[in-house]
Amino acid sequence: RDAERAARIRTEERSEVAARVHDSVLQTLALIQRHASEPRRIASLARRQERELRGWLYADRPLGDDEASLVGALSAAAADVEEVHGVRIEIASAGDCPVDDRAGALVLASREAMTNASKFAGVEEVDVYVEVTDEQISVFVRDRGPGFDRSAVPPDRRGLAESIEGRLERAGGRATVTSAPGEGTEVELRLPRSAP
Repeated sequence: RDAERAARIRTEERSEVAARVHDSVLQTLALIQRHASEPRRIASLARRQERELRGWLYADRPLGDDEASLVGALSAAAADVEEVHGVRIEIASAGDCPVDDRAGALVLASREAMTNASKFAGVEEVDVYVEVTDEQISVFVRDRGPGFDRSAVPPDRRGLAESIEGRLERAGGRATVTSAPGEGTEVELRLPRSAP
């Protein structure tokens, strides 16, 4: 009876793994075959699939459930930005937490920072570092592009002021943009774990 039960459990686990691989990996491989002449698109598809599988294999996050954790949501945002802009986004993290409304605002602000770096920095790679402690969540988005002079940004450009700084302020956090011509840009996002 125990052997039958163990065999049934193994069969169910194999079926679940097969279904997950079919839903993600096999579809990605088919897309890669269709876009064989587009190396940037292939790299983006492969990186997105890698992130998804790593999340499922090592973080006990259901495959495709990008909202289950902060790192998962940031990885999904990074994959979307990579796909649209063709810039590689490297994410490193220390810690993780669930995504509530406030952390969701942090994800959206981070996404905007990744998008800005991808669009304006003229680099092939953007670095994102996430740190979660008991007290706060910190996200750093850095590029090694030409940088910019904040005072030279036209007032009708609302990305930094509203989509990053304003959004994080409304969530109870703060954003700091550090940049200078020739120095690259770093967007530092900090959000206390408990609401103010």
